[in-house]
Amino acid sequence: MRDVIPTDVTLRYDYAPSGEVAGRFMAGLKEGRILATRCSRSGLTYVPPRSFCERTFEKCDAWVEAGVEGVIETSAIVGARLRGEAKAPVAIAFVRASRARTGDRQLRRRPDFEDYVTRIEAHRARRGWWAEFAEVREGRVTDFSFVCID
Repeated sequence: MRDVIPTDVTLRYDYAPSGEVAGRFMAGLKEGRILATRCSRSGLTYVPPRSFCERTFEKCDAWVEAGVEGVIETSAIVGARLRGEAKAPVAIAFVRASRARTGDRQLRRRPDFEDYVTRIEAHRARRGWWAEFAEVREGRVTDFSFVCID
């Protein structure tokens, strides 16, 4: 058995909402729209938007609305308290906007989980997700979150 050294790790993430791509995406969020970029050559649609296509390495040449419906791709239940959350556990889900081929949105909920394994499977099985925007939007990725509609 290996020795374990407990360590707390804190990561700070600063996101620059300036520039052609990030600025336009954040402006769209402030308006209550999820914008994506699309590469006409590969057909890939990116949320969050990207400047260049990961498949063709060409500049994404179109802007489209990703829509507000989503599909859950994967999820996990975190037993530790996350910064900014009142209590644990929380479910974190990777949701892909239905009009996009990529996704990058995490959903945080504070459900009561008595049986983690059963609940996470039920969480993954839900396929109907809807983007819900905050009443007051600031042009940040926290202006919306996905909620289950089924």
